[in-house]
Amino acid sequence: MEHYEHVYSSQADVYHQLIAAEDVDGQLLAALERVTTLRGVRLLDLGTGTGRLPLLLADHAAQILGLDLHHDMLRQNMIQRQQRGGRWQLVQGDIRHLPFPGGWADVITAGWAIGHMRRWFAGDWQAQIGRALDEMHRVVAPGGSLIVIETLSTGSVTPSPPSEGHAEYYAWLEEQWGFSRQTIQTDYQFASVDEAVARTEFFFGAAMADRIRAEGWARLPEWTGVWSKHT
Repeated sequence: MEHYEHVYSSQADVYHQLIAAEDVDGQLLAALERVTTLRGVRLLDLGTGTGRLPLLLADHAAQILGLDLHHDMLRQNMIQRQQRGGRWQLVQGDIRHLPFPGGWADVITAGWAIGHMRRWFAGDWQAQIGRALDEMHRVVAPGGSLIVIETLSTGSVTPSPPSEGHAEYYAWLEEQWGFSRQTIQTDYQFASVDEAVARTEFFFGAAMADRIRAEGWARLPEWTGVWSKHT
């Protein structure tokens, strides 16, 4: 099993502890609101994970439905929903085959989910990601908004795609599918360098842990791309 698949399928608890420290300056919500109004919308969140976007948007959207492939992520999502007193719904499923009728959602988000397919389906990634994007276009209502959120590197002082494969995928989103990009800084903030290492090493690896120690980073720099289009 590939590293991130292992995390998503069996380490949701520690993963949520990691992302709880992300976006210390609150840049993501502002970026989403620059795309479209979120008040009163019906929102579908693909790759919803442990609830990062539902937790952020629960007080804005009228209805949120989160879909994820991994049961362990949905289990932790339900815990967060219960603790928050949230009312969003959750469904297990594949973003390439959405179990929703056409035009169901006003806004569809896919946060840090589609980009993994660039690596998982290296020889067939355009067809596989294309299926997911086709499904997003089918399920969004006319005049609605599509939002794809992906990494532009962690542990770098400047934003850039973390691999040549990511760069190719991002250019394809813009040139072939008509998405426009915003770049935002979504740093992680930890209480200490030791905590930064302890919270991140399982996900980002030993080389990142060494970099955090060398730089003395209790605040770990991160960049995020927000790609969007209106239908």
